[in-house]
Amino acid sequence: MIAHHVLFWLKADTTAEQIAAFRNGLESLEKIEVVKTFHIGTPAPIERAVVDTTYTFSLILFFEDLAAHDVYQVHEIHKAFLDEFRSLFEKVIIYDAE
Repeated sequence: MIAHHVLFWLKADTTAEQIAAFRNGLESLEKIEVVKTFHIGTPAPIERAVVDTTYTFSLILFFEDLAAHDVYQVHEIHKAFLDEFRSLFEKVIIYDAE
C-alpha cells in the first residue's frame, strides 16, 4: 500500500471562485481507477505547536502498490489537473509512504 499525501498552499490572491474550481479539480482525481482511498481536507481547528495549519488543501490518496502510484502520476486526469491549476500553487509538499 502506498499513501500519497499532498499539501497545497494556494497563492494569497486566489479568488473564492478559483478556490472552488481547485477543489472541484481535486475531486476529479477520485475518478482515476487506481485510487483506492481518497480524502480532501482543509486545516482542522486544532491549536498545537506540532500541528501545521498553514496549508490550503490536503489531498490523501492510497494506492495498492507503487505500480498503481506510477499509473496515477501519468494519468490524463492527473495531468489535466496539473495543467489547469499549477499556476495557483504557491507551494506544494508531497509525502509518500509505504
